[in-house]
Amino acid sequence: MDEIRGDEIQGDEIRGTARGTAPVPLSVLDLVTVGQGRTASQALRTGVEIAQLAERRGFHRYWVAEHHSMPGVASSSPAVILAHTAARTERIRLGSGGVMLPNHAPLVIAEQFGTLEAMAPGRVDLGLGRAPGTDGATAAALRRTDRLNEGADDFPQQLMELTRFLDDDFPDGHPYARIHAVPGPVQATAEGGVQSPARPPIWLLGSSGFSARLAGVLGLPFAFAHHFSAQNTVPALELYRDSFKPSTVLDAPYALIGVAALAADDEREARRQVLTGALSMLRLRSGRPGLVPTPEEAEAYAFSPMEREFVDNWLVNIVHGTADEVRSGLDDLAKRTGADELMITANAHSGEARLRSYGLIADAYGLPEA
Repeated sequence: MDEIRGDEIQGDEIRGTARGTAPVPLSVLDLVTVGQGRTASQALRTGVEIAQLAERRGFHRYWVAEHHSMPGVASSSPAVILAHTAARTERIRLGSGGVMLPNHAPLVIAEQFGTLEAMAPGRVDLGLGRAPGTDGATAAALRRTDRLNEGADDFPQQLMELTRFLDDDFPDGHPYARIHAVPGPVQATAEGGVQSPARPPIWLLGSSGFSARLAGVLGLPFAFAHHFSAQNTVPALELYRDSFKPSTVLDAPYALIGVAALAADDEREARRQVLTGALSMLRLRSGRPGLVPTPEEAEAYAFSPMEREFVDNWLVNIVHGTADEVRSGLDDLAKRTGADELMITANAHSGEARLRSYGLIADAYGLPEA
């Protein structure tokens, strides 16, 4: 495979800075969750408020994740959400965690994220995944094909095509050599052009070893979905580091992990809040996706023994409790995995609970109030 160039990307656009007493940089992953009795408009407003809080308190980046056909998740269009958020923030890095590359034509993604880069220069990340972010039938509708495995198998080729569109460097004779992603580097070469050739850094996302190895071989930053694949975290990070080859993008590995974490004023309230997300996930995995239930509904739900086992196993991997307990759990996770950055996702019924959680975590680490 050709090398990923990214000549204008520097490692300091990727690496964050730990603030306060945090062991590593802290960031936010937002699913723009929609609770019962709430609208998508309210969820999107909460997303902006979370990004603004994260910016004030020194979190390094705010990412949104592409999902489809899930009533309780309003993040089907990351580029649109990021444009909206870019207009309401000033400094925090914004990105996709991630865009599911096989769902889209690489040229379309290059155009969307070139536009975002023009809107928010120097603070846009392009995180890419190869899963559909939904069920098979919805993926087939998105891709207009039933050959879903083909899309995943073609991921390295699609990645290279996207990179060449972003860098505007298809070789002479290539069918796409005369095609340009705009906004993009081609504008700097046009007569009178002053467009910056810089483009968003590419991250590879994964929950297994495939993307870990690919990110390492290409010298790209890697984001692992610890929040739903915790048993694979350490092996995937080891594979990434063992496979890593220095590139023009990075001279050393850089890996973040997505972490489900929620802090509340007391342990019972934290448990009530995370149970809503666990019940929502249970319903999703059972083929009954819906809005995130209220804490009252989750507490009153009559779990079968099999359902209770699923929920208990799910909650084991959510760091929750008081702010001090969450801080301790995050510290332990950073030490155990050696992750270079923790990206926290707080899933709960209400936006207020999620905002409160990020504020409590910031306080626990003494993050400065800008």
